[in-house]
Amino acid sequence: MTPAVMIQGTGSNVGKSLIVAGLCRALLRRGLTVAPFKPQNMSNNAAVTDDGGEIGRAQALQARACRRAPLSDMNPVLLKPESDTGAQLVVQGRRRSTQEAGFFQRNKGALLQAVLESFERLAETADIVIVEGAGSPAETNLRANDIANMGFAQATGMPVVLVGDIDRGGVIAQIVGTQAVLDDADRARIAGFAINRFRGDLRLFDKGRDDIADRTGWPSFGVIPWFTEAWRLPAEDMMDIASHKGGGCKVVVPQFPRMANFDDLDPLAAEPAVTVEIVAPGRALPGDADLVLIPGSKSTRADLVFLRAQGWDIDIQAHLRRGGHVLGLCGGYQMLGRSIADPEGLEGAPGTDPGLGLLDVETVMSGNKTVLQRRGRALPGGEAITGYEIHLGRTEGPDCQRGWLEIDDHPEGAASPDGRVRGSYLHGMFSSDAFRAAFLAGLGHGSQTGYEDGVEATLDALADHLERHMDIDGILKVARSRTLP
Repeated sequence: MTPAVMIQGTGSNVGKSLIVAGLCRALLRRGLTVAPFKPQNMSNNAAVTDDGGEIGRAQALQARACRRAPLSDMNPVLLKPESDTGAQLVVQGRRRSTQEAGFFQRNKGALLQAVLESFERLAETADIVIVEGAGSPAETNLRANDIANMGFAQATGMPVVLVGDIDRGGVIAQIVGTQAVLDDADRARIAGFAINRFRGDLRLFDKGRDDIADRTGWPSFGVIPWFTEAWRLPAEDMMDIASHKGGGCKVVVPQFPRMANFDDLDPLAAEPAVTVEIVAPGRALPGDADLVLIPGSKSTRADLVFLRAQGWDIDIQAHLRRGGHVLGLCGGYQMLGRSIADPEGLEGAPGTDPGLGLLDVETVMSGNKTVLQRRGRALPGGEAITGYEIHLGRTEGPDCQRGWLEIDDHPEGAASPDGRVRGSYLHGMFSSDAFRAAFLAGLGHGSQTGYEDGVEATLDALADHLERHMDIDGILKVARSRTLP
């Protein structure tokens, strides 16, 4: 049986994803073949896999940490929120349906078989699997039919390391309280704990760490200081989106409720010459922007209504009058056109909404979802680009004749006659260094960064960080102790 260990958290956004990525790279450097796995994820920041499916962006980063291609089996259940109560359900990489939260919670146990099938296939390819939980095992109201935390751990005989976030405060209560609400069988799955995101002198928490160990009987696998370079790695959760102060080139991004595939921003934020400013609801778009970048959306029509409610449509018009540039990606591209039609109600109630009218194109949503990795070149300079498409809908119109990218010998995207408004379905294009440099030059600024090399260096630095502050030998021993349930 393949050794495996599950990293669970005392809550969402405690740093589980980065810890798994760092462990994957650290164990890879010890000569092991490693695979990441997350049974169930909820994120609108998805990645396209080599087998034509989609998984959470964090699992794609973890696969990269293992120096493996991302596969659908690494995240067999993905929920992509479309509203406050509903989400698109993706199973083993393929869109299955849209479900309301209550229905999913009552019926998610039926997905356990698909989760176990994916895990077993993946485990056959690895010396060790590092598994990431979702949310917290202390959510007792969700324990019935659970497939994301202890339900999966029990089904696979998986040992668990519980991670708390000291930066939130109350970390002793986080760990001890989790133990208090677990039943005996789930409690027995936990092999130890770790504390994440400590700031300051580690010795100041020695008594706190020991108090947790005394109260729970669980050993500590380490107290991990804040990893200051985390911003250089692709973020998965909207909670991780933050503005980044750089140089004089200002890229302004309106923040939508259903913002999707925002990893497009990471290569820009890594540029010393670029300031990326995320504009929260209720604030005007700054008047000194070089570029307004309208990001992807999981609910394009609803987020377009939201954009107008903030007055951002007026701000964009003023930005263009000042000579600024606008770029729409995927859902943002659809918003730039004359209209968005959803006759089948794929992303909400059937209907048609007027777009911003900045591109002479129209979009019609259709049931065939495009999920593809892409390679091509930019026009007219010919810079190589790589990226991915992941969207519903087809966009057509006269401005598509000014496609500014070329994919498979066909033009991609659309542009206004003066070239200052552009849109495309291609995510990830800014990861291509030569293209990003040419794009920034068109805004009057330079590029100084090798983005992909920077991600690799940061993953190595993360692995070094965990080697210094976690008992990785102990975690490896725990993983090897996995037994059949």
